[in-house]
Amino acid sequence: MRKFIISTGVIMLITACSSIEVTPSGSKVIVSPNPAPTGCKYVGQVVGNQGNFFTGDWTSNKNLEEGAMNDLKNKAGEIGANYVQLLTNKAGQTGSWSSYGGSMNQTNVTNLGNAYKCSESAIGG
Repeated sequence: MRKFIISTGVIMLITACSSIEVTPSGSKVIVSPNPAPTGCKYVGQVVGNQGNFFTGDWTSNKNLEEGAMNDLKNKAGEIGANYVQLLTNKAGQTGSWSSYGGSMNQTNVTNLGNAYKCSESAIGG
């Protein structure tokens, strides 16, 4: 039982350190700070996030950024959007625990955007 618990912990830590993968529908989503092109239909607001108090300290800033963007794209793709106007991008620097003691490191990234369904010609697809 002890080996199982240790193995599970190691697997969870390793997967927590990698970025969220983009899904097939998420890979078709364009994210831009620019407003949606004319004729696009608003379908909802989406939030993409990666990291937390426990795993953020062991995840690289690159993976936090990439994972949060992939999460945003995945959620937009799930609701049928193919364009997201990025409204905010926040990096959280919360206190976290590590084997070296407490610290104030980047532990999460959150993106917020408005999701739209656009014609392929409107977004250059």
